Amino acid sequence: MTKVALVTGASRGIGRATALLLARQGYVVGVNYLQAEMAAKQVVEQIRNQGGKAQALRANVAEEGEVVAMFAELDATLGPIDVLVNNAGILFQQAGIEQLTAERINNVLATNVTGYFLCCREAVKRMALRHGGQGGAIVNVSSAAARLGAAGEYVDYAASKGAVDTLTTGLALEVAAQGIRVNGVRPGFIYTEMHTCGGEPGRVDRVKASLPMQRGGQPEEVAQAIAWLLSDAASYVTGSFIEAAGGR
Repeated sequence: MTKVALVTGASRGIGRATALLLARQGYVVGVNYLQAEMAAKQVVEQIRNQGGKAQALRANVAEEGEVVAMFAELDATLGPIDVLVNNAGILFQQAGIEQLTAERINNVLATNVTGYFLCCREAVKRMALRHGGQGGAIVNVSSAAARLGAAGEYVDYAASKGAVDTLTTGLALEVAAQGIRVNGVRPGFIYTEMHTCGGEPGRVDRVKASLPMQRGGQPEEVAQAIAWLLSDAASYVTGSFIEAAGGR
């Protein structure tokens, strides 16, 4: 039976690579985006051109009503969800604690934390055995910054990803008996738009010499880790994390 996947923030970077890989593996894919409509439609077109099935789904994951509507649209167009990849996130220009504002902090937490909670909630409602679901799998995309701390990183972003790790561990315990596995992937320095935002192009290249593997990672490498955690090959894995960080 064909499985239905939802990937948030799937118009670019790790989300895009994950959506394309899952489609090649036989999933039908909901491609969530917020602003990059053309990029999301290109992902959908690429999947369809390769014989797959996909649907672009616009929603701001920080807004509860939009998340509820997105899942309802997914139900109507592709079917009940089997796997969720929480990937959508925001990252502002690097700043020290003295430069942070409540508005910036709350924006980061709303997307990077509240959005993950909301998407997990809606997925569990559909996957849980107690609701007549068939179980499923969730992967939360975190960051090596959550494990290493904020030193040399973006303190608000690192804090948000630390919260994601806590969500992953706690939810894995809560829903394991409902047939749902919850795991995390912590990417390090990956060549995506996320690491060239805020006027900092070339950031990965500047730090790659300090990494044990001496190079930055590619979105496709992170996607492989995500896809494995979603697959039946990881059927006895929950509450775990894969470090996709080049050894850092």
